[in-house]
Order: sequence, then C-alpha cells, then structure tokens
Amino acid sequence: MLKGVPKICSPELLKILCEMGHGDEIVIADANFPAETFGKRVVRADGLSGNEVLEAVLKLIPLDTYASKNLILMQLVDSDVGKVNPEIWDVYKNTAIENDDNVSIGHLERFAFYERAKTAYAVIATGEEAIYANVIIKKGVIK
Repeated sequence: MLKGVPKICSPELLKILCEMGHGDEIVIADANFPAETFGKRVVRADGLSGNEVLEAVLKLIPLDTYASKNLILMQLVDSDVGKVNPEIWDVYKNTAIENDDNVSIGHLERFAFYERAKTAYAVIATGEEAIYANVIIKKGVIK
C-alpha cells in the first residue's frame, strides 16, 4: 500500500500511468465503449464511474500544457443532437478543473474518437453507464 495514491487505482493502472510519457494519451471509457477492440492495453475498472477514475488519474498525472486540447470528449452523433444532453461532460469538466490548472476541452466525432483510441497508450474500461462518457486525456510533463 502507498500513501497519497487514490485507493481505486489498481497496481495495473499505477504501472500504466507510470509508464506513460509526455504526450501519451489514455482513454477513460464508459461501459458501452468497445475497449477490447480499440485498446492496445486495457485496464478493467468495471465497478467504478468514469468520474471517479478521471479524478484518481488527474491526482497522479498532469494534463499536457503544450496540447491545444488535452481532455477530449466524444461528440454527439447527428441523430442525438438536440435530443441528448450529456450531463457527464459538465461533471468531467468540473473534476478536471478541480484537479488541474490547465484544462483545454475538445470534441471528436465518434469514429475519429475510436481511431484516436487505437493509438492511445491504454484504455480504462469503467462501469460508467452515462452515454457519451468517454474521454481521452493527454499526459503532460511532471515537474
């Protein structure tokens, strides 16, 4: 056991976060995301919400100050525009702002998000049931 590490961080997740370098990306995926299809490495966090995982991760790594967007959400598909309001986005935004001074949020079209997830260092598969609750985080420099 370690001091100061969020208890929800498994040894596997700690190892992955430690291995990541500046500019590497990690996906925090909701329960519907095809994590095993798109993830090079997949960490299971099935009993946890996306926001719990986001908060734990941001306590351990900074967001990239050199990236134009360092927290990337999956944008709504056309058929959901005007019908779906992903409240989880505001939850994620608030959590990010509380844990990092350099939050720059962007959005990617669904299939572009999937393609980017393929190149991410890892995917954390959570039990988050909110729709559009997938987020990519770009790791910054540890100073």
